[in-house]
Amino acid sequence: MTQTSEAPAVVEQPSKPNRRRVHRAWFVAAVTFVTIIGAAAFRSVPGLLIDPLHDEFDWSRGTIGAAVSVNLALYGLTAPFAAALMDRFGIRRVVAVALTVIALGSGLTVWMTAAWQLMLCWGLLVGLGSGSMALAFAATVTNRWFTERRGLVSGILTAASASGQLIFLPLLSWIIDRYDWRPAAVTVALAALAVVPFVWLLLHDHPADVGQKPYGATEFVPKPAPVTGAARRAVSVLFSAARTGPFWLLAGTFAICGASTNGLIQTHFVPASHDHGMPITAAASLLAVIGIFDVVGTIASGWFTDRFDARRLLAVYYALRGVSLLFLPLLLAPSVHPPMIFFIVFYGLDWVATVPPTLALCREQYGEDSAIVFGWVLASHQVGAALVAFLGGVARDTFGSYDVVWYASGALCAVAALMALVIRRRSGGLAATV
Repeated sequence: MTQTSEAPAVVEQPSKPNRRRVHRAWFVAAVTFVTIIGAAAFRSVPGLLIDPLHDEFDWSRGTIGAAVSVNLALYGLTAPFAAALMDRFGIRRVVAVALTVIALGSGLTVWMTAAWQLMLCWGLLVGLGSGSMALAFAATVTNRWFTERRGLVSGILTAASASGQLIFLPLLSWIIDRYDWRPAAVTVALAALAVVPFVWLLLHDHPADVGQKPYGATEFVPKPAPVTGAARRAVSVLFSAARTGPFWLLAGTFAICGASTNGLIQTHFVPASHDHGMPITAAASLLAVIGIFDVVGTIASGWFTDRFDARRLLAVYYALRGVSLLFLPLLLAPSVHPPMIFFIVFYGLDWVATVPPTLALCREQYGEDSAIVFGWVLASHQVGAALVAFLGGVARDTFGSYDVVWYASGALCAVAALMALVIRRRSGGLAATV
């Protein structure tokens, strides 16, 4: 009898894992992916609004670029505080509130009549909301739910923004071309609101909430107690990291990354193409194609990051990006031709391929504080983007073209490649102080 009573217990033990072959972490990553896609609508609009707002309100491109720069800067500066707030209040609450703020800011723009209202709605509100939905969100999910495949997961989640761009850019450009920019702004607001129920119902804060270990972990990890003083912690982590050399190298390279992507191509590619006679819908479609190859490039970069030296990867990415930007002024034309298609594919593969190796270096250098440190590194990314979004508009007003901006950004990418190569490996403890 004792043998027969013990037999079922032996059979039951392995049956639980067999019933759930896919770890819950992948479901959380999937919800995060969909959330970032839905929120990506606001990332697609700035470059499409420059010409319509200039035509309707007679605002200079520098003025409109200034509002975009406020948005981009706040997107970055909010990120480290958002990462700390997620430690205090949970991912779900912070992201749900952020999406609501984005919807509010985008929706209010339909009633604006003055440039300061663009600064308030699109610059301040959408900037604050989008900052809480920044890559620190993806970094926090990756760090909590995965101990293996982090490079791959960070690449997939980073690619979600490009996927959203792929979905929304053609749609929004068609709406603006056929109707007006106001329905496009309302579409952004509705897209942000539509994601809120998914976040609230399906996004779990920690593996311990569902009684599981992080993916790849050998031991159960209890959920840490809420961390109070989110702002104080974000600032203290900054001061600690700022005493180390790798932080400034990572921040510098990522500032150039932001300047050459969000600030330059995402903001000014459409109006620059329109200057050469290309229809806005065609230029927006090219940006969407960048989004297609961005997905491929970023996921591949995550795979590479799990296997190769992140420093060398960054150097290669920045060098190739700089070379491509130097050729862009020669490629702009009224119609789409094969060399331009080659540039779009090439640039798309490299668009945010820098994120997985930068995340990996933050984890290597700063351990448990890496998500907040990455938030500050991301802040530098967006400050770089903000500067070029503004200065690009000023350059267009001053010189009548964007050529000087393309060449300067290409040179900056060469500097970033050299900076990436001199980042030192962590030798134990935190990164060596300067």
